[in-house]
Amino acid sequence: MAAMSAAATTTPNSFLLKSTTSATQIAAFPTTLSRSFTASTTVHKRITCSSTTLQTPASTASTTSSDRVFNFAAGPAILPENVLLKAQSELYNWRGSGMSVMEMSHRGKEFLSIIQKAESDLRTLLNIPENYSVLFLQGGATTQFAAVPLNLCKPDDHVDYIVTGSWGDKAFKEASKYCKPKTIWSGKSEKYVNIPSFGSLEQTPDAKYLHICANETIHGVEFKDYPVPTNENSLLIADMSSNFCSKPVDVSKFGVIYAGAQKNVGPSGVTIVIIRSDLIGNAHPITPVMLDYKIHAENKSLYNTPPCFGIYMCGLVFDDLIAQGGLSEVEKKNVKKAQILYDTIDGSKGFFRCPVEKSVRSLMNVPFTLAKPELEAEFIKEAAKEKMVQLKGHRSVGGMRASIYNAMPLAGVETLVAFMKDFQARHDV
Repeated sequence: MAAMSAAATTTPNSFLLKSTTSATQIAAFPTTLSRSFTASTTVHKRITCSSTTLQTPASTASTTSSDRVFNFAAGPAILPENVLLKAQSELYNWRGSGMSVMEMSHRGKEFLSIIQKAESDLRTLLNIPENYSVLFLQGGATTQFAAVPLNLCKPDDHVDYIVTGSWGDKAFKEASKYCKPKTIWSGKSEKYVNIPSFGSLEQTPDAKYLHICANETIHGVEFKDYPVPTNENSLLIADMSSNFCSKPVDVSKFGVIYAGAQKNVGPSGVTIVIIRSDLIGNAHPITPVMLDYKIHAENKSLYNTPPCFGIYMCGLVFDDLIAQGGLSEVEKKNVKKAQILYDTIDGSKGFFRCPVEKSVRSLMNVPFTLAKPELEAEFIKEAAKEKMVQLKGHRSVGGMRASIYNAMPLAGVETLVAFMKDFQARHDV
């Protein structure tokens, strides 16, 4: 395991969260995340949280590389270490306000500055056009499976779904309660390992929208480009939960983009919806108030108490992504990490296997199996001993899955690859 140990020490990746009981024990960190990267130029103006500067004495929180694991969970998932440390430093007394973000009124000036800055930074990252609204909601992407047809369709309207995995299938089934969806392509018969040629799709002429899941978390299938609805009045709708903010996206191609935050941009509890503003206001009469985009847009995501701390964490992540140089730079890192892992799988002479067609393999979720399935439980157990956790595949698929989201450091993938090679050397007899 010498190679693995060497890789594991490439980058320290952990910290010790120490309990504190007074303001003097809160670790001091700068009010903005400090990174060596330069933010990309953008037409959007960034805003600053309106609060006093955090004033605390020298840090008493210690950090150690031995306490953190490499977390390959599909979601909730790994968060950037410097974001966690920033949140730790502000947990007790947010920037001199005298209270934690978890204690703030969602209508107070402190939290208003937090949510406004989060939206501003997300607009910068994705270059979101001005004629699109950004909503911070709750309920996960699964709730949007109902919200989308309820807001965009009448009961007799036709809509099209491309089903490339479990989540696309669930979205289709939920839509059938509120409109007339049609699956124009499904990869289920081949166990969801591919994406169709767009030219071969037979779209419904009067479909109100075409729905895709941009990245299937369970099966590891990702759209590298996006289909265009053949009906000029139709919309492209995308569930981007597991590759949201992992690469640049032309938002103007979509009517609606929605995503659960717990993969790439925050903790569980926040759902982000980006919707072209002229599509708001046509909800079906039976639409519950909490699923009506118009209600949330008019109230700037504050119709009721939002997931305040989750939105705050998303804001810190957005700030961090901007500091890295924006999503083009983030994508380069993600491509490099994925390439290392896929090369190891493909170069193992069949010991490890990834079933997904190479051209549509996900940069975020890498499913793989062993030629000897009886070794998979041992692989997962030994990996956990080496502080690589949550590698077990989804219960519906089996095998292993490594989720390597934005926050997974290169060292984590290098450590996994070294372990895989060592495991093969010991078991490929």
